[in-house]
Amino acid sequence: MLSYCSAMIIRYRAYPRAGLIGNPSDGYFGKTIAFAFSNFNAEVVLYHTPELEILPAGRDHSRFLSIRDLHRDVRRHGYYGGIRLLKATVKRFFDYCLENHIQIDERNFTIRYNSNVPTQVGLAGSSAIITACMRSLMAFYQVSIPKPTLANLILSVENNELGIPAGLQDRVCQVYEGLVYMDFDRDLMKRQGYGRYEELDPTLLPPLYIAYRTELAEGTEVFHNNIRSRWEQGDSVVLEAMKTWAGLTEQVRELLCKGEKDKIGPLIDAGFDLRRSIYNISRSNIAMVDAARSAGASAQFTGSGGAIVGVYRDEAMYQELEQRLTAVGVKLFKPTIVRSTGEMQP
Repeated sequence: MLSYCSAMIIRYRAYPRAGLIGNPSDGYFGKTIAFAFSNFNAEVVLYHTPELEILPAGRDHSRFLSIRDLHRDVRRHGYYGGIRLLKATVKRFFDYCLENHIQIDERNFTIRYNSNVPTQVGLAGSSAIITACMRSLMAFYQVSIPKPTLANLILSVENNELGIPAGLQDRVCQVYEGLVYMDFDRDLMKRQGYGRYEELDPTLLPPLYIAYRTELAEGTEVFHNNIRSRWEQGDSVVLEAMKTWAGLTEQVRELLCKGEKDKIGPLIDAGFDLRRSIYNISRSNIAMVDAARSAGASAQFTGSGGAIVGVYRDEAMYQELEQRLTAVGVKLFKPTIVRSTGEMQP
C-alpha cells in the first residue's frame, strides 16, 4: 500500500494477489497461503469538494469505435466498470460508521480510480479497487478499522452490496499485504468473526512466476457456482477436496518455515491436479498449465482461472518457461511481493 495526503488529496494503491496454495478452500472454512504483488495496482484518489462525486475511468465508458470494439471491451471488463465498486464501498463504509456509532463530519469529496490489474483472470482486481477506496475513506474521515474487520468489510461490499460470490482470501491478503497464511476454521470464524492470519516472511519463498492470458477471463461468479452448490449439499468429493487443499497448505507453510522452499513445487502441482479432478476447466487453461509444466516449472491457478502461479528452479528454466508460454499467447512475469510495511521485495 502506497499513500500520501497533501492539501486534502488522498491517494491509495492496493495490489493484486495470487493464491499460492489452498485456493479455493478459503471460501469453505479451509486454509490458504497467498501473496500481494506490485507489478500491477489499483489506485484511488480522493479530495475534498463541495459535492460528492464519483468520476468514471476508462473501463466505464459507453462510446466505442465499432461493434467489434464493444465486444472486445465487454469480454475484457464485463458489463460493469468500477463505478459500482466505488459507490458500493462508500455506502458500506457509511453503514459501518452508523453501525458502530462512529461520528464522521459532513465534508464531501470527489473520488476517482484507475487500475491496470488484468481483469477476470483470478488476480483480485475488483477487490483491489474496493480496498484502495476503503482506505481512502478511512484516511479522509480519520476512521480506524482493525485489519481483520477491514477484510470482512471489504468482502461485504461484494457479497452483500453487489451480490458477487467471493471469499475472504483476496481481501485478507490485500489488507495485510506481503505473504499471508490464512486459517478459516469454522469454529474460529463463528467465535470471533474472522480467521487466523499469519504474516510470513516473503524471503522464505523460492523463485516464483505468474502468467496470464486475458482471453481466458471467466469471472468468479461463473467459476465457483457449481462447486459452491455441491459443497452446500454435502457432496463428499468436494468436502474431501477442501480438506486436502487445507492439508497441502499446512505442508507448504511447514516447508517454508523450515527453509525447505525447494520442496513446495510438487505440492503446488498437486493443488491444481486436485482442482482439475472436480472442476470443469477449459482446454486453453489446461494447455497453459501444461506448457508451464513442460518447461519443468510447477503451475496452478492464482485464483478463479486465467492466470497461473508456480515455482521455477533457475534463470535457465525461466527462459524456457517464457518461450513455451509466449508461444501459446501467455504473458509471463516475476512478481514483486509487497511487504506489509509498504516496502517491496524484489
